[in-house]
Amino acid sequence: MSKSSYTDGFFNVSSEHGFLPIHEPLKRLPNSFIELQVLIDQLPNIITIPNEIVVCISLIPDYSEIIKNENDVFVLQALFRAYTFVTSAFTLEKAYQEFKQTGDYGKARRSLPSNISVPLVLVSEKLDVYPWLDYHYAYSLGNYIKKDKDGTFDWKNLNMACSFTGSKDEIGFIMVHVYINELSPKLVESVLEYNKNESYYKSNPDKIYWLKNCAETMETMNYRRREMWLASRHEHYNDFRVFIMGIKGNDSIFGDGLVYENCFDNQPQQFRGQTGAQDNIIPMIDIFSGIMDYYPENQLTDYLLDLRSYRPKCIQHFLSDIRDYYKKHPIYYELLETDNAEGLIYLLKIVDEVYLFRNGHWQFVQKYIMSNVKYAFATGGTPITTWLINQIEAVLEYERVLIQSIKRILQLKIISTEVHQLFSKLESNYEHKMELLYSQVNELKNIDYNIELVYQKNIELKLEDSSLEKGRTPKDKQA
Repeated sequence: MSKSSYTDGFFNVSSEHGFLPIHEPLKRLPNSFIELQVLIDQLPNIITIPNEIVVCISLIPDYSEIIKNENDVFVLQALFRAYTFVTSAFTLEKAYQEFKQTGDYGKARRSLPSNISVPLVLVSEKLDVYPWLDYHYAYSLGNYIKKDKDGTFDWKNLNMACSFTGSKDEIGFIMVHVYINELSPKLVESVLEYNKNESYYKSNPDKIYWLKNCAETMETMNYRRREMWLASRHEHYNDFRVFIMGIKGNDSIFGDGLVYENCFDNQPQQFRGQTGAQDNIIPMIDIFSGIMDYYPENQLTDYLLDLRSYRPKCIQHFLSDIRDYYKKHPIYYELLETDNAEGLIYLLKIVDEVYLFRNGHWQFVQKYIMSNVKYAFATGGTPITTWLINQIEAVLEYERVLIQSIKRILQLKIISTEVHQLFSKLESNYEHKMELLYSQVNELKNIDYNIELVYQKNIELKLEDSSLEKGRTPKDKQA
C-alpha cells in the first residue's frame, strides 16, 4: 500500500495524528469576527428564548470580504464551526421550541439570511465540504478544548468551543467521541503497517502482530465508548439533539430543503445532519477487515456510503485508497490460503469489536432516542429502526464465515492455549448475538412495538452494553 500524504493542514491521517487535528483547534475566532464570536458565546442562552435568534442573526455583519483573503486553515475551520452552529441554531430553534412544548419536533426555518449564508458557503468552499454542521470540522473533532492544557484527552478534561446548550450532557456526549479518537493513531498505524512491506511472506509474524494490535486497540476504544453512559445521561439527549438534525431525510422538519439566500440560485438545498456515523474508525475497519464485502445491496447501505462524502477530502482519499488496496488484497483470503488460524482468530476479534461498537451504538439509539421521542429518523436522515440493524447483520454474517473457517483449520492445526481460548469465547457468544438480533427485529415489525421490550432483550441475553465491562479495567494504551 502506498504511503501517500493524507492532509489538508488541519487533519493529517497518520500514525502520529490518527483522525484528530494536528493540534488543538482555536478556542475563539480572531477579533476581526468579534460579533460572530459574541453570538457563539451567548448561543446557549439565546436559543431558550423563542425567536430571539432571529434578532441576533440580523446584527451579524457579512464577513465575506475578510474571508475571501483568509487562508489559514485553522481560522477557516473555526469560522466554519461558528457559522454552522449559528445556522443550525437559527433554522432549528422553532423545532426546538415545539419539542419543549409538545414532545414532537416542529418545523425548521426554511431560509437562511444572506449575511450568514454567503460567508458560510464561501468558507465551506475553501474547506471543500458541505455548508452544514458536520462531525469533523464543526461539532466534534474540531470542537474540543482541553481544560488542563497538559492533561489527557479524557472526556472529563475536555470542553466544547461551541455548543448549543452547554450542558454537561451535551459536552460529555460529543467529547467522548474525541476521547475515543485519541487512540486512532494506533489504529491507523495497524492498517498502514499490516502490509508495509509487500515482499513479506503472507504468513509473516509481523502481520499477526498488527492484527493483534488492531484488535486490542479496538477493544480499548469500545471500553472508552461505553463511558458514554456516564458522560451523558440518556434521558437528557433530546435537550440538544434537535439542533444536530440534518436537512436531507428529515422532510417533516425541513420540507424540500433550506434556501441559502443569494447562494445556489436561491434553490433549496439538502444536506445530511451531524452524526457519529461520519466518524472514521468503523468505516476504516470495515474496509481493512473485509466487513464491507458483506454489506447487503440495499438503500440502507446506500445511505451508509453516502455519509462517507460528509468527511474532509483528505480522509475520503485515505479511505478510498485503503479500499482499493484491500479489495485487491483481502486479509481473510490471504490468511485462509495459508491456514493461518491465529491470524483468522485475531481477525474475528477485530470483527467482533466492530459488532460491539455497532450493537452498543444501537443500544444508545434505543435508550437515548427511541425511549425519548417517537420521531422515526436519525440526525443523518436515516430510518431509526433499521439503519444499524442493516450493518449488524453484515457483521454477524462475516463472523459466521470466519468461525466456520477457523473451526475447519483447528481440526488440523494446534495453536497456543491463549489464542484458542479467545476463539472459544468469541464462538460461544455468537448464538446469543444472533438470538438478540432476531428477537429485536421481530419486535420492531410490530406497528406498536415496545422499545422497552427491545432493550430488555439486551439484558436477558447478557449483551447489555452499559454492563459489559463492569468490574474490569483493560490496559488503556494511550495514543
